[in-house]
Amino acid sequence: MNKSDKKISLLRYWTTRYLMTLVIGLIVVGIVSVFWLRQTNLEHRLDMTKYLGQEIADRFVEEQSGETVPQEGIFDYIQQRQNILDTELDPIIYIVDRNGRILSNPFERNPFTFEIFPVSILENENNVQRLRLESGEESYLVKTPIMAEDVIVGWVVVIQSANQLTQMNEEFRLLAIMLVSLALIGWAVIYVLSRKLSRPIQDVATAAKHVQEQDYDFTLPANIKEQEVHELVHSFREMSGRLQELEKLRSELLAGVTHELKTPVTSMTGLIQAVRDDVVSGEEAKEFLDVSLNEANRMKTMVADLLEFNSFAAYSVPISKEEHDINTLLKEIIHQWEVANDEETLQLSLHLLEDAVYVSVDSLRLQQIIVNLLNNAKQALKGEGNMDAVLYHKDPSTIGIDIIDNGPGIAEEEKHLIFERFFRGENKKYDTHGLGLGLPFSKMIARSMEGDLVLAESAPGRTVFTLELPKHQE
Repeated sequence: MNKSDKKISLLRYWTTRYLMTLVIGLIVVGIVSVFWLRQTNLEHRLDMTKYLGQEIADRFVEEQSGETVPQEGIFDYIQQRQNILDTELDPIIYIVDRNGRILSNPFERNPFTFEIFPVSILENENNVQRLRLESGEESYLVKTPIMAEDVIVGWVVVIQSANQLTQMNEEFRLLAIMLVSLALIGWAVIYVLSRKLSRPIQDVATAAKHVQEQDYDFTLPANIKEQEVHELVHSFREMSGRLQELEKLRSELLAGVTHELKTPVTSMTGLIQAVRDDVVSGEEAKEFLDVSLNEANRMKTMVADLLEFNSFAAYSVPISKEEHDINTLLKEIIHQWEVANDEETLQLSLHLLEDAVYVSVDSLRLQQIIVNLLNNAKQALKGEGNMDAVLYHKDPSTIGIDIIDNGPGIAEEEKHLIFERFFRGENKKYDTHGLGLGLPFSKMIARSMEGDLVLAESAPGRTVFTLELPKHQE
């Protein structure tokens, strides 16, 4: 087997792909979060640096001699405030006069070789500037003016390493913990949900293997909340039940067809054997031969029905449609049936339409359907009862023909099987000869004429079969 043909379980398929998707998504979120945290941290610490510079500038005064000097205890204050504001900040602080001359460097950290600050830095409109130190380190410079009587008399210059401003080891740890936790929780959730989803599907697959081996002894979960999975399990359960019924029908078909064909063969063999052995002679022998001929014709009819049904199922029997007045056509069909079935104990009533309505049908095929329905009703009534043929407008584009009898009706458990091939109800198996092809054959003919045949109603005392036909469109 090729690697491309190797199958993997639904549980593994969804969990691995979901985990890969989740990890990729979290990586993207992590990268975006890192950039966002770095920028937020930078802005926050620059604000702290501005605040520190402003407080330092507010504690300087200008003496009468024109020199800018710090108030008492300013350097202790700088150290104290710097520690309070952010312990990770380690700024370089300069106090310079208006001309850029460095007056003080409280922490005695001087990365520059010049003694006078460049005027370009002090005169720049931006109080926050990015610069590169002589050592090559990227840094941020924050300058705050020292004011005396609304005049700039000096500057507090705070230089902070860019790495220190954006350093966030604790935030990185928290972000990593959060992303890993989300990945694990997400994987666990999809694993549990996929396992819950795949279990009934696996049960259906196992049940399908049982059905393939014609073993219908299996159980499927009943209480499933997911609608699609519930429909899958329910449909498979219904399908397996239907297959089981069809398997039973197949066995009954084999026995029924064998019996139906064997009976005339046995009769003919015995009768012909009697004539050949001179057991009977004269008129009695002729009668035996007539009976044998009738049995042969009956067997021929059954074989013809089988061949015709199989060819019709393959859509090889043509339908010749012609335009007919349904009132006239149905009246002729009923009359011919009454002539062939002269039963005094049967009452057949015909109800036609008041106006002429035309349909495009094959008259012979339509007669075949109506005759089959009437014969079935006659068999259900066992030669005694009432029958009705009612023609009516089912809807603006459809004609309905109801064949109604007041017989015992069809058993509830047999209603969904009556249009199955070779199905014969319990009441017909032993009372009536046939192959169980009449109703499915009639339904096929009706559909071939763009209509349908349905069991509209069946209960003790009333059974209604409805033949639907489309009206002829000009």
